Amino acid sequence: MSRILIVEDEQHLAQGLRFNLEAEGYEVQVVDTGEAALDALAASAFDVMVLDIMLPGKDGFSVITELRQAGNFVPTLMLTARSHSGDVLRGLAAGADDYLTKPFELAILTARIRGLLRRREWMRAAVADPKEVYEFSDRRVQFDQLELRAGERIFPLTVMEAKLLRRLVAHEGKPVSRKDLLQEVWGLHEDTDTRAIDNFIVRLRRYIEEDPTRPRHLLTVRGVGYRFVAEPGKKG
Repeated sequence: MSRILIVEDEQHLAQGLRFNLEAEGYEVQVVDTGEAALDALAASAFDVMVLDIMLPGKDGFSVITELRQAGNFVPTLMLTARSHSGDVLRGLAAGADDYLTKPFELAILTARIRGLLRRREWMRAAVADPKEVYEFSDRRVQFDQLELRAGERIFPLTVMEAKLLRRLVAHEGKPVSRKDLLQEVWGLHEDTDTRAIDNFIVRLRRYIEEDPTRPRHLLTVRGVGYRFVAEPGKKG
């Protein structure tokens, strides 16, 4: 039985989610503060977390940031009453795997949860398809398992980090604009501050580059966006 942690301070909504998810066969725990969420995750394992952004004390952004920094990669669906794309990107940049804006339909939320659970099972049981593996330098990316190996080090990737890297690799050697990345990876077509994507690039450089301050693979194309090269110095 899959375990779901709901972090929501609106009691009526939280209990409604609990009732419906338990009816679907899930084991559900509800907490109403960011601090309580961190305590619950430290005490036991969950398969999915549904995390509200606006919470008493630590907000959802703080919770997901602390979790990812601590190495906890529980699949997380963020709920937000803020539909502005900048808020969505902030949550994704912090390490959330998906988001849903309020108000939402229950059927959509349960479908998103099922998607996160399926992805988790694929990660656990996957036998790597050659198309899901990309190697360059001494790096090996396993997109199906959301994992990047650099020598002896292993870096877990969030879903969005993996999607962004896959997209840059697909355009290897060619500049890709920030706007195109926002549209292709996140499906955001509105007027968005494209600098929000820079947070993802900073994290990927920590995994990929020998010296993240002097990147050789994930290159900035000034005034445009980014270019990935497998071999340093390779021209597009």
